[in-house]
This record gives sequence, C-alpha cells and structure tokens, in this order.
Amino acid sequence: MSSVWGRNLKITVFGQSHAEAIGVVVDGLPAGLRIDTVELQAFLQRRAAGGAFATARKEADVPEFVSGLVDGVTCGAPVTALIRNENVRSGDYSELRDHPRPSHADYPASVRFDGANDIRGGGQFSGRLTAALCVAGGLCKQFLKTKGITIGAHIASIGNIRDKVFDPVGVTAADFLTDSFPVQDENAKAAMQELITTARNEGDSVGGTIECAAIGLPAGIGDPLFDGLENRISSIVFGIPAVKGIAFGNGFDAAELKGSENNDAYYMDGDTVRTKTNRHGGILGGISTGMPLTLKVAIKPTPSIAKEQETVELSSKSAYMLAIKGRHDPCIVPRAVPCVEAALAIALADYLV
Repeated sequence: MSSVWGRNLKITVFGQSHAEAIGVVVDGLPAGLRIDTVELQAFLQRRAAGGAFATARKEADVPEFVSGLVDGVTCGAPVTALIRNENVRSGDYSELRDHPRPSHADYPASVRFDGANDIRGGGQFSGRLTAALCVAGGLCKQFLKTKGITIGAHIASIGNIRDKVFDPVGVTAADFLTDSFPVQDENAKAAMQELITTARNEGDSVGGTIECAAIGLPAGIGDPLFDGLENRISSIVFGIPAVKGIAFGNGFDAAELKGSENNDAYYMDGDTVRTKTNRHGGILGGISTGMPLTLKVAIKPTPSIAKEQETVELSSKSAYMLAIKGRHDPCIVPRAVPCVEAALAIALADYLV
C-alpha cells in the first residue's frame, strides 16, 4: 500500500491537500515515551508556510492526537494525529482536470485513477502531506534522542549558490540550525534569497539541495543487499514530493575518484574504531559504521509557476497554454529541510524500536 511505510515502525499518511484533514498513524513507538508537544510544534513550524520565500497559504498545523497518547505519554497503541485543512481555495484548481500542469502528477494520476483523483491542490500528491510526515518524524526524533541520536539538516544549495558543507567527520548538534531558512554562510543565504525573489518576480521558481546528517548512530545498524540503510532511507525520502535524487557521503563524486582517493582509513580512537575521513557517509554494506551518517537530497524547482506553459486540453486532444493560478512556493527547498530530517528519523527509528 503506497501510503504505508515501515517494518517495525509503521506509518500511514492519509488525506489530501484540500480534504477536511490530513493525518498520520504511527504504529510501533514504544510505550512510556513522553512527547514534548512544544518541541514537536516548533519542528512543524519550520515546515509551515510564511515569509517572502514561501506560499501565501497559511495553516496552523497543530496536530490533534486522537489515540496513542495518555497525558502526553505513548501508551503502546498506535499514535494517530489529525491536522485540519482550513485555508483552502479549491477553485484555483478547477481547470486542471482538463489541463494537466507540466511536471506535476495531474496527468499520470488521472490515468492511474481513471479520472477520479482529487485535483484540488494536488490531492494526495501535494506537499501538504509532508506536514503529516513531519508529525511522525518529530515523534521519531524525540525517540531517537533517548538513544543519543540527533538529526539535523541545512540548505546546501539554491540554484548554483552553495552553502558550506557539514564537516563529515566532526559535525555536531551545534551545526544543526532550526530557523526557517537554515544556511550556515550568511553571504550565501543573502544570495540565495535574492535568487528566489528574482524567480518569484519573474513568475518562475528555483530548486536546490539539502544536506542532512545523523550523529550518535552506533555501528552495526542496518542490513546488506536489499534492506540496507541506504535503501530504506531512500524509499521514505522519495515520499517527499519534489525529491529527484539522493546521495550518501561522496555520492556521485566518488565515481571520479580512485580507490586510494575515496577509501576511508581506519584508526583506533581509544577502544573505538573510526575512520579518518568519512567519504562513505557513515554506511558501508548497508550497515552503519559509527561515523556521522551524511546524505544530500536534490529538490526540483516548484513546477507550479505563474509563467504560461505549454500543455494539452485532454477533452479536445489539442494544445493549450496554461497560466497556473493559486498560491505556490517560488522555492520549496527551505520548507523541505525538516521533511528530510523527518524522513531520516523515521527510517532510523524503524531499525531501533
């Protein structure tokens, strides 16, 4: 089932962008875990819209827990959270059933579901559902914290403007920013924001990349072949709309190196085996090595743009020029940062519950 993920920890995401609500069921969290709702809400707020660089659609995104918590503590039952959709303008999408948006799921979804798909706001294909993913991820981040594992991410690039990267060997929790536009280099941040503003003013959009890391993950977590850490992490990260690629450690750059350049030398740090470098991104053979787990995710430009685009009119089987209405992000990357953190947290929690 496409809306269910996990083996030991199962999450089910439900709802549509303009339905009455979206939500998530998290089944498998251990009983006795006290949930800090203030911390969870702060995490969700990082994904929420607002400011000059995001859509004008504003939702409170306050989860209503209807099962699984008793006085703020998990009781062993599945945790179910609802998030109400309130600020909807479904009329903005009325013509899209006949005029599919370029680079959106509108056309393949209509074929797959025989025209019964919910076109409003993208329906179940909308980035709106990442709010539910972040509820599950926020809970998992709090669970992982009890295991000494911390996850953080930042905007690695917008367009061709790049932030400085995490130290792959020495990244710490102090490097994990929690503001709505997390960039380490202030000059790069200013240039990124200018690029987004220019794209918005031109009726266009831009994409970018996100770097994410997990620290405190012990060696020996994972499995070989088809159930490795990379496999499981990738499968949930690709559940975030707009993700088009993922790389661990050196990723594709490793293809241009010799073995002597890409290998990470082992050494003893007291009684602990470590590597002097971390080109492998903390995973070898699908199993954690004890080094920081590092990955980078590619986010495509938001396909809903104000510029006129070529599409087709399905009813007449003819060409059509589409001007998309509605409220859309000129760059989805900043709001996707906590979504990547959430996906990684869920993937790791699935191994550790």
